[in-house]
Amino acid sequence: MGLYDRDYTQDNFQSQHHPAPHMRIQFPRITPVVKWLLIINIVAFLSGYLIPRFGTFLFSWFSVWPETFGTTIQIWRYITYQFLHYGLGHIFWNMFVLYFFGTMLENLWGGRKFLIFYLVCGSTGGIFYPILAHIGWLRVAYLVGASGSILGMLAAAAILFPKMIVYLFGVFPLKMSVLAIIIAVMSILSILRPDISPNAGGEAAHLGGMCAGAVYVLSERWRQRFKMKIQKGIWQKNMTEQRDLQLEVDRILKKVHDRGMHSLTSKEKKILKQATKTEQMRHKF
Repeated sequence: MGLYDRDYTQDNFQSQHHPAPHMRIQFPRITPVVKWLLIINIVAFLSGYLIPRFGTFLFSWFSVWPETFGTTIQIWRYITYQFLHYGLGHIFWNMFVLYFFGTMLENLWGGRKFLIFYLVCGSTGGIFYPILAHIGWLRVAYLVGASGSILGMLAAAAILFPKMIVYLFGVFPLKMSVLAIIIAVMSILSILRPDISPNAGGEAAHLGGMCAGAVYVLSERWRQRFKMKIQKGIWQKNMTEQRDLQLEVDRILKKVHDRGMHSLTSKEKKILKQATKTEQMRHKF
C-alpha cells in the first residue's frame, strides 16, 4: 500500500464543483466517522494479533472466503472483511490513507454520505474478487483489508480534485489524477497475470473499489436529478390526492346541507371523518 499512502500537499486544491485555490494541508482534524472507523479497525487488528485463536476465528467467519458457494453468499463478510488486516504494514498504510482522505471526503460530504460511500466501495471490491475466483481466474484465499474502500476514496479524490498533489514514496510529486491512473493500471495488470502477482485477489478488490468510487462520484448529478424527479412526482401525487379529497369533501358537505347527515353512505361518513381528522392534525402541528 506504500505507493499511495503518503502525506500530501496541494498547490491547486480545486475542482469545478469545490474550488479551494492554493492551500496546504498537513494533519487535518479527525472527523467523527473516520475516528470510529480507525478505532474499529485497530481494535479488530490488535484483538486478532494479540490472541491468535481469536484472529483465526475472525478470518474464518468475517473475511471474504469464496471456498464454497455457501461461504460466498454469506453477505455479512462483504462488510466485515473491510475491518480485518494481515499485518502491521497492511493496517498502518490503510489507516494512514483513511485518516487523510477520509477526513477530507467526510468534511466535503458529511458523515452519513461518507460512511455509505466507504462501505459501498469496500463491498464492491469484496464482491469482485469471488466472481473472478469462482470462474477460476484467481485462486481462492482469504480476502481482508480496507483497501477496496481506500482505493474508492482515492478514485473519488482524483475526480473531484484532479490537480491535488500527492507525494509518491514521500518524494515524487504527482497529480492525484495521474496517481489514480497508475494504481488502476497496476491493478489491471496484476489481475491479467495472476500467476506472477502475489496479491491478485487484493488487486481485484482494489479495482472493484476504485470503480465503485468513480461511479459514485460521476453519477452524483444524475442521482440528484433522479431523486428530485421522484420527489416532484410524489409531491404532485399528494397535491392531486388532496385536491380530489377536498372536492369529495365539498360534495359530501353539500349533501349534508341539502339532505341531512342521515343521507350519507358509510363510505361518505368514513371520508368525512378522515378529512376531519387530517385537518385537526394539520392545525395541531
